[in-house]
Amino acid sequence: MRHVAVFLVIALDVCWPAHAQVPQPFPKPADSQKTPPKVEAPQKPGTTPSGAPGTPAPTDASLGLPIFPSAEFIASYDAGRGQRYYLFGTNNSFAQIVEYYKTVLKQRGELVYDEPPVHMFEVGRFREETMAFPPGIAVKDYSWAGSLGYLNPKRGAEPARFKTIIQIVPAPAATPK
Repeated sequence: MRHVAVFLVIALDVCWPAHAQVPQPFPKPADSQKTPPKVEAPQKPGTTPSGAPGTPAPTDASLGLPIFPSAEFIASYDAGRGQRYYLFGTNNSFAQIVEYYKTVLKQRGELVYDEPPVHMFEVGRFREETMAFPPGIAVKDYSWAGSLGYLNPKRGAEPARFKTIIQIVPAPAATPK
């Protein structure tokens, strides 16, 4: 069940663009000179991005988990319950990224999906009452079956697509008692 939740977070990121807005009705003839007000889409966990230009990328120290050295920070999203998840992209192969995390975390992790490949490393205990997702790292192959890769959300940026996406979910900050 926990594996499905992390995969859904990755899928949600692809299927629900953060800039999606509620469509505006057609203007009435009397309103043709007025600009209709913008209506913001309701905020849902997983749809509040952070990572706008000028936002500093998280570090290993700030996340408490290792970031693959050449991975590029894409964005972070509100996961709910005081947690965020962080997406990083790289054009290194899925196998290289998985081997890196096996070595650095000193654990095998688990291949939770064969097609497309998704490998997970759980790094902390999941507490349902205080967490939205288990702390850990998920690696997904976006070049599987000839796919061109995960589209870089930064327009005009290089690379235009990433072969592999790394999702990092740190444990939530301890709440003072």
